[in-house]
Amino acid sequence: MEAKLRDELFQQAKEWVLQAGATIRRKIDDPLNIDTKSNPNDLVTTMDKDTEAFFAKKIRDAYPSHLILSEEGFGDDLSTMDGTIWIIDPIDGTMNFVHQKRNFAISIGIYHDGIGEIGLIYNVMDDVLYSAQRTQGAFKNEVEIPKLDPNVPLHESILSFNHFWLCENRLVHEKEMQRLVKTVRGTRTYGSAALEFAYTAEGIVDGYLTMSLAPWDIAAGMVIINEVGGVTTTADGNPVNMLTKNSIFTCNPCVQQEILEDFLIKGKK
Repeated sequence: MEAKLRDELFQQAKEWVLQAGATIRRKIDDPLNIDTKSNPNDLVTTMDKDTEAFFAKKIRDAYPSHLILSEEGFGDDLSTMDGTIWIIDPIDGTMNFVHQKRNFAISIGIYHDGIGEIGLIYNVMDDVLYSAQRTQGAFKNEVEIPKLDPNVPLHESILSFNHFWLCENRLVHEKEMQRLVKTVRGTRTYGSAALEFAYTAEGIVDGYLTMSLAPWDIAAGMVIINEVGGVTTTADGNPVNMLTKNSIFTCNPCVQQEILEDFLIKGKK
């Protein structure tokens, strides 16, 4: 993608994200219709749907040749990553949105022929925008995020992951994950994949591990992580497929191989 076009798309996407965020803040205390999807903990609200509809209309009006991959049904049915694709999660962290009214984000990644060109993660209630354009660095609001520290030893690192990793699960023996918890300095969980990617990029945590995420959960975050020197794979170290759900391990490269080889791959079921 040409730099001039990428910058135009970035500025337009940023404007729409901030507009959508302002609407959410204005309506945060309005009554919500809350439904469930795949299970009782997989929530969707009218705000999720209305926000995605807002983006879908804006994109199709302004860029009719572009495609949309999104969570709440307003996207296209895609079988390849060809062309320019907007990958949208209108509210990432819906459970936090419902229960806490904070700690959720709007996440938009723009990919062209499979390459992540633009990433935007907007922490709506804190009014903090993480953003990146490919090869142009990553930013928190208007301040550039420095490259990740290449010298963080595993025993001084902080990892973010859901506590289901410590229970019996289908991917890794829980005893290996318990051993990992005892090895690192600490663990955290924030309940929003987009924010956990942003916090990894910022160096607040040194890695984020999750069992199953859809493309819209990770698209923006992967662009931002790449710009600070981070790396994203599946939990067994393979490339991420942007058209399916994946286990995800995004992190500072200095802890990647040790965690993959000594805990995730070694403990694989």
